[in-house]
Amino acid sequence: MALPALREELALYAGPHLADGQPSWTLHDPVRNQFFRVDWLTFEIISRWPLDETQTIADAVNAQTTLRPDATDVEAVARFLVDNQLVQPDGAGSARQFAERLTRMRGNWQSWLLHHYLFFRIPLIRPDGWLERWLGRIAPFYSRGFAQLTLAALLVGLVEVYRDWGRFSATLVDTFSWTGLLGYGMALTGIKVLHELGHAFTAKRYGCRVPAMGVAFLVMFPVAYTDTNEVWKLANRHQRLAVAAAGVVTELVVAAWATLAWGLLPEGLPKSIAFMLATTTWIATLAINTSPFMRFDGYFLLSDWLDMPNLHSRSFALARWDLRERLFGLGVPPPEYFSRKRHIGLVLFAYATWIYRLVIFLGIAALVYAFFIKAVGVMLFVVEIGWFVLLPFWNEIKLWPGLLQKESSSSGFLSLMRHRPRARRSAWLAAGLALLFVCPWPTRQSASGALKPVETFPIYAPAGAQLVQLPWPEGSVVRAGQPLLELTSPELQLRWQHAQTRLERLRWQSSSAGVNAAQRQNLQVLAQEENTAKAELANVQSDMALYAPTAPFTGVLRDLDPDLKPGVWIGNRERLGTLVKPDHWQVETYLDEDAVNRIRVGDPARFFADGLEGPVLTLTVSAIDQDATRILPNGQLAAQFGGSVMTREKHGQLVPERAVYRVTLDVNSEVGALVQQSWRGHVVIHGRWEAPGLAFLRAALVLVWRELGF
Repeated sequence: MALPALREELALYAGPHLADGQPSWTLHDPVRNQFFRVDWLTFEIISRWPLDETQTIADAVNAQTTLRPDATDVEAVARFLVDNQLVQPDGAGSARQFAERLTRMRGNWQSWLLHHYLFFRIPLIRPDGWLERWLGRIAPFYSRGFAQLTLAALLVGLVEVYRDWGRFSATLVDTFSWTGLLGYGMALTGIKVLHELGHAFTAKRYGCRVPAMGVAFLVMFPVAYTDTNEVWKLANRHQRLAVAAAGVVTELVVAAWATLAWGLLPEGLPKSIAFMLATTTWIATLAINTSPFMRFDGYFLLSDWLDMPNLHSRSFALARWDLRERLFGLGVPPPEYFSRKRHIGLVLFAYATWIYRLVIFLGIAALVYAFFIKAVGVMLFVVEIGWFVLLPFWNEIKLWPGLLQKESSSSGFLSLMRHRPRARRSAWLAAGLALLFVCPWPTRQSASGALKPVETFPIYAPAGAQLVQLPWPEGSVVRAGQPLLELTSPELQLRWQHAQTRLERLRWQSSSAGVNAAQRQNLQVLAQEENTAKAELANVQSDMALYAPTAPFTGVLRDLDPDLKPGVWIGNRERLGTLVKPDHWQVETYLDEDAVNRIRVGDPARFFADGLEGPVLTLTVSAIDQDATRILPNGQLAAQFGGSVMTREKHGQLVPERAVYRVTLDVNSEVGALVQQSWRGHVVIHGRWEAPGLAFLRAALVLVWRELGF
């Protein structure tokens, strides 16, 4: 089989030894400035590429080295070279092949827009010549003496910050303003320029070319970048680590000297600039650049330290293989073999990266939605969630049927389920999850509720009065019509005496009208005055009845003040006790719209009193309000007082944060020790059956529909 010719401009550099001890080489494509790490076998095959025949190359490697490849190994290398465009074009059909490859790379306009919205680069300068000229001038910054001097500056600066921590922290708080944020933005821009120059000068110091520096946009957020791909041709791992760490080290050097400057400079603009440089650099370096979960400096440092190029993609591939094996137990060989310790570490690193990126992308999506125009924000939010969160899951899941079909084609699907316990367990788990979307389950709606009697009679003092008689102690059963207590009021007694005296005087005058001519002439007036006096006396007697209230129904006397006794004076409208009808209790609760839609009148429920006092009560839903509650009348059910209803205070009233509906439930069991005026507790209503998965899906659709309602 004839092989395609290699491109003439390709270059091979000696690379580091791999984890298994074999040598490696770096293949450089200078046109695209891309590097490929190849192992010993691949190097030996490429070195004999002019032999032009797969079997001839395999025989030559077998004869001249200890390796034992065959023609299929040479064909695999040929596919690698062709796929990565490292061979010369194939005659007349090359133009068509390049056009098709370019079309596939570009995709449609939607794909182009999506990729360029998520990430794109703008190269601004070609700094290689300028870096070459300045390399000698910045050489002192790489000396051991400068490193020791910087360490001393850092120690002195930290001591100064410790001694004046109150002013340092107060300055940090004072800078949280528009002017302070602008200053931080300018400081961050300057720091990032120095950061990239640190990478560039260090790479140049080791003989690497730096073809471009510019600005990259990550979800429309600008970040500086430097093209230092040529460091992959460095065989010395410590040199690659130095280039990767140069940006972070540069920022730390700036932070150390800025911290010292803040401690030594007098108050003024230079001190403020030093403060912003110090705080911005420490935070940006530690929080962002050192993270290995995104392709920042921390990632490249970890990759070089482990000597594992493409760390993310390789760990992801290993974690996906591990997931498939745990789910299905297919027995497929792993993509790469590592020691047990490194294997576990790479899998855990992949899962940590996925979780970290999930949190970051969800945060970015929320920020995009919050700070863009609502229509654009919703669209970009969907793009963020779909591209970064849902698409990776889908790309992995859609591979599973093919893997299972391939495995089951040789032994049969039933045999696969019988002999692969993990596959059988995963199948049952998948079936159970699927049932969540189609199989109804009983729902339970929970909220705080108030237990209270349906009928109560509060006992108040109608005005300032003195207690004359209290015939019933706390907890006594009072029959309907029996007096509850007796009060007296000197003012009311005086009014009664005056009314009684006046009525008797008018009656005497009317009775003497037959013998007194003068009285006979005023007989009609006397009759009217007598009727008025009777009405006044009846009014006084009605008021006196309030001072001796009687039970309107048979009930239990509760909440009596233990200090009440005959002779005690009572204030105006002071509550003295409550007559409770003990045979009918109800619970009042408030549910949101989703919960109300899942319950009906007649549904069973339970009530658990706070503090686990008394028995668990069985309830039945008796009424559901059709209109939402505008004002929460029962404050003990508000969240700020320990309830479940989120409210805010407005004009002295509690207004629910979202629409809630009052639900009334009848008590079917004995309240026992809960025989008091009111108890707060927890209500659990057994609503209609519903598939939990469909409930979550409906909630998500409601949220999307509400947010699209602009």
